[in-house]
Amino acid sequence: ATAEAAGRSYAIGAPDRNAAEGPEPLDGPGGAVEVADPPRPQPMDDELPPEPLDNPRRLLVWPAPDVSTQQALSDRGYRPVIVHSREEVDAQIAAFPAALFVDPLTGPITRTALQSLRQAAVAAEVPVLVTAGLGQASRDAAYGADPAVLLKALAPRDSEQHPPRVLLIEEHAEIALALTSTLERRGMQVARAASDADAVTLAGQFRPNLVVMDLMRIERRQEGHAGIIDWLRANGQLNRTPLVVYTAAVDQADLPRLASGETVLFLAERSTSGEVQSRIVELLARIGTN
Repeated sequence: ATAEAAGRSYAIGAPDRNAAEGPEPLDGPGGAVEVADPPRPQPMDDELPPEPLDNPRRLLVWPAPDVSTQQALSDRGYRPVIVHSREEVDAQIAAFPAALFVDPLTGPITRTALQSLRQAAVAAEVPVLVTAGLGQASRDAAYGADPAVLLKALAPRDSEQHPPRVLLIEEHAEIALALTSTLERRGMQVARAASDADAVTLAGQFRPNLVVMDLMRIERRQEGHAGIIDWLRANGQLNRTPLVVYTAAVDQADLPRLASGETVLFLAERSTSGEVQSRIVELLARIGTN
């Protein structure tokens, strides 16, 4: 019998010919003998999880990232792997991907595919981060979908009898009310916090299935400061609660028109400014599984 350890092995000798039956004690003569055993290289298997220090971390993405996002992810040490279906997500789970990142900048996404990818990731305990942009226009001029369509496809629920619970983190009351009303019309319960810190208190009472937040409202990581990401992790909810972060192209001067119903919110492309790219990649690093 040979027992392997890092670069060393021990051969257990058979008893001497004239010895009593049974193996010799390990520490006696003819017991454990150290033998030369150089380390054997592990087979290179693309499906093995990457080494934590010297290989890019696998990140499941859909659709393919745009050029600047791809660069930002690579700079942070991620290797994007494009997935289109539940089966493709399942095939990657053995490689311990950091997260599923849905960033619809380069192509349209369908509600059915989004729901399928979310279900596969949550079942495998892979965190989910989705980006969106919000625009504001009159009902006739709005060229994107109702945000509630996206959010309903993303929100898990406790059971078919329970409506999804959405925690919304938004500073501006007008935007929060507009989002709340469209989500409630589609059967979701909404609790609103004006800041990341307020969201922690609310989350403990509300136990959200989905967290939706203005990307610029998320506190950068600080010593001694706990935000909603920290709360989700501490309570074992980070891998089962999808996160949606959005950038809002809404002029403050137009907020009263949103409040009166003269204009509506619609899904649009998110911002790709350097600050936004930096915040998204930082957020991925915070939620990514170890």
